[in-house]
Amino acid sequence: MEKRLVPPLMEGTLSREGWEQGRRAELLRLLGSEVYGITPKDFEVQFTVTDESEALQGKALRRLVQAQVSGPYGTFTFPFVAFFPKGEGMHPAIIFINNREKHHTDPDRKQPSGFWPVEEMVARGYAAAAFHTWDVDTDCDDGFQNGIERIFEADAASRPDDAWGALGAWAFAASRICDWLLLQPQVDAQHIAVVGHSRGGKTALWCAAQDERIYSAYSSCSGCSGAAVTRGKKGERVAQIVRNFPYWFCKNYRRYAGREEEMPFEQHMLLALCAPRPLYIGSATEDEWADPESEFLSARLAGEAYALYHLQGVAAESMPAPEMPVQAGQIGYHLRTGKHDLTPYDWGLYMDFLDQKIGR
Repeated sequence: MEKRLVPPLMEGTLSREGWEQGRRAELLRLLGSEVYGITPKDFEVQFTVTDESEALQGKALRRLVQAQVSGPYGTFTFPFVAFFPKGEGMHPAIIFINNREKHHTDPDRKQPSGFWPVEEMVARGYAAAAFHTWDVDTDCDDGFQNGIERIFEADAASRPDDAWGALGAWAFAASRICDWLLLQPQVDAQHIAVVGHSRGGKTALWCAAQDERIYSAYSSCSGCSGAAVTRGKKGERVAQIVRNFPYWFCKNYRRYAGREEEMPFEQHMLLALCAPRPLYIGSATEDEWADPESEFLSARLAGEAYALYHLQGVAAESMPAPEMPVQAGQIGYHLRTGKHDLTPYDWGLYMDFLDQKIGR
């Protein structure tokens, strides 16, 4: 495994108790205050099912839902869709963060999409829920005037330097969908997963890091500020990402542009916050901007936290070849031939891994 000088996940020898009672919370605060922003805690949420009908040629029950979040300065409502396999019993569930065009998560499935193959999820016995990022916070620099952040701030112009950005808002929305899924009798509450691609993959990791109700997290090509170690990384670095997408993060993160060596954190710490839960990182051979090698290295380094639970992280010492998935450990990894994307091949491996960990 490539050696890079990164801050240690833990100082000295740390026990499982020390991790759970101290270091984990410390890292969560650090990544919140320095990268993604602090998630508000003062809120209430109510859900309204606006439509319930059969779907997918009668193989599923579809519900359209509105989540109304109330904060100190008003309310904000965003929609999501959920599909449940027909039949008796409880089903594990997958929450998907759609950062691309809305048609990928079209509730009517007029344009079935490999980016969110809900038909295959239902066929394999999974409940599936999805939301579109723009419905929670616009994926553009609008001064936080049009997204969910506005109900938590008296004045967006005077936001503190550790105020959350869009990634934090999207992660918050995924957790609210988890709230709703936990209320549904068709859902296996012990096995709710979250999946995202690119910026959605960064969001999925941050959601699972904060929300321990999430059983398993899946990150596709999340790269810089997601799964990839930043020090020594190829392609996108902090300077580029905070210049192009400053609104994804808190203001504090901008201080590290071109100064990654000074960061008191690294992305393997984000992955480690998922321990001991199953975690999966997917990369693509042509995705140099995300840098698969740095994603794999981060997954390897995060294994130190899993070892505290006597669990194996990534079950490979070196980068696997394309189409040779590594799924034996508690951290799965694969490298797919192709470009920056989330494909049916990726989804198949994600569900295989989840099946294995659940014991289906």
